[in-house]
Amino acid sequence: MKKYYFSYRFIFFIILLTNQWACHTNEKTMTGQSTIQKYSYLALGDSYTIGESVPTKENFPHQVCHLLQNEGIPFENPRIIAKTGWTTDELNAAIEKADANEPIATNYDIVTLLIGVNNQYRGRTVENYAPEFENLLKKAIAFAGGKNKNVIVISIPDWSVTPFAKDRNPSQIAKAIDAYNAMNLKISKTYNITYINITNLTREAATDKSLLTTDGLHPSGKDYLRWAQKIAAAIKKNLQK
Repeated sequence: MKKYYFSYRFIFFIILLTNQWACHTNEKTMTGQSTIQKYSYLALGDSYTIGESVPTKENFPHQVCHLLQNEGIPFENPRIIAKTGWTTDELNAAIEKADANEPIATNYDIVTLLIGVNNQYRGRTVENYAPEFENLLKKAIAFAGGKNKNVIVISIPDWSVTPFAKDRNPSQIAKAIDAYNAMNLKISKTYNITYINITNLTREAATDKSLLTTDGLHPSGKDYLRWAQKIAAAIKKNLQK
């Protein structure tokens, strides 16, 4: 009996030792996986991308990342190349300057492009806009490692419904915005790029001033959240491809 008791104790000791070793191994494995590779995001644009008159955390690129992070999709904070007032040619020049100072990676997981409202505001033609937008789209694709599915084009908001436009010609502005968006949509389709239309959302500011900031022109964080929800949904879909 004592012989068997000793055997059982010995077997129990071996099992216990094995389990401890296994747990230790799992801890090391878990530790080795603790550094999670985060997705990268480059946002190119103008005031609508940088988020004029709203806190940085409320612009749409940051809200996109926050929404995805909340769903367990690890996104690092976006790199934004955008400034209030930029036209297509000015964004292009800024990209070249930024690339010279701090090289822009060519393996971004997501690149968004929203540009053109200032071309329209300055009275430039759609025909002038088209080749400059296409050039920027090609650069966006290059920054996404040549993967078209990782690029998202966002339509130009309609500022004709804002108080800023009340002394201008709202119907003419809206018509021009539609023409610009028709062109960037056409070019986006040519390159098989995901296109997010947020223009109709911005037109709701005609009756809901909470969608605007105090400057009476730019979208509020509330409206940017609605954009971000549509963009985040598209990103999730694209990442699954």
